Amino acid sequence: MTKSFDGNNNWGTDHAITRDSVYGLRIENTHSGILSFLRTKYSKDLNDIDVAVTGIPYDLAVTNRPGTRFGPRVVREASAQLAWGPLFPWEHDPLKRLAVVDYGDCDIDQGNPHEIPKQIEDHIDGILEKGASSISIGGDHFITLPIMRAYAKRHGPLAMVHFDAHSDTWSEETNRIDHGTMFYHGVKEGIIDPEHSVQIGIRTHNSDPLGIKWLDANWVHENGPGKAIAEANKIVGDHPAYLTFDIDCLDPAFAPGTGTPVVGGLTTYQARTILGGLGGIDFKGMDMVEVAPQYDVGDVTALAGATLIMDYLQMRTKNLPDKV
Repeated sequence: MTKSFDGNNNWGTDHAITRDSVYGLRIENTHSGILSFLRTKYSKDLNDIDVAVTGIPYDLAVTNRPGTRFGPRVVREASAQLAWGPLFPWEHDPLKRLAVVDYGDCDIDQGNPHEIPKQIEDHIDGILEKGASSISIGGDHFITLPIMRAYAKRHGPLAMVHFDAHSDTWSEETNRIDHGTMFYHGVKEGIIDPEHSVQIGIRTHNSDPLGIKWLDANWVHENGPGKAIAEANKIVGDHPAYLTFDIDCLDPAFAPGTGTPVVGGLTTYQARTILGGLGGIDFKGMDMVEVAPQYDVGDVTALAGATLIMDYLQMRTKNLPDKV
């Protein structure tokens, strides 16, 4: 953690634009300053950058309550509470081990909805072409399909680790843009490798999971996070993987701020524990989706989303050396 005191022993402000290094967590008053994810540097320069955090403020594909276009903003705001040091129970600063910047948001033209999937894919292409990986903050869950299309160009079919209340594999043979059908298309397009993919926390009916293994919510409650970790690692193996986390995987008691809440979900503890145990998986990128702040209570959903992204960074860097 970098304190970055000024001459008056103040912590300094606006590290998102004033910091001179992309490395290290920075202390700044959580209630003030220009917001970026974890107070990382805002930058469009991805040379020598490992991870670009980017917002995808899109919610035209929802089937229930809209509002996730505001997700990137509130998750960034909540992350200010996490930028003071390593996240419990981790003991290292992940930003000393990876070069991370906030890349800003994808530029989306809401007036031309059928062009948006390509806009999102091109946005992620631009990040990957520079050699960085992406952490995308949604937005509704449809955004994962164009994101994974960009990744599949480079890695081939991807194992998918998917936390959600819904499988999002409902059959849909038209060109509708829908946040409940994108993984049906992902499997059919050959982007998702169903044999090595796992969906965790599911608790809505779907008679055809398309060959993807479910560790549904009741299974997790009955067997515990430890067995879920072991099963997920076994299913994915050493295949290149993508992590997608729909915040409604959590029970509405822990994440009320979402468009399609379903009772009986995972606790924040269960989700964090499972995610933290997946460090052996070769994740190429991740997203956090479906945070809708207008339905939130005390920002607990936004904080959960920011914390789970931080857990992903901590998990990915656990066995890496410090660069600074």
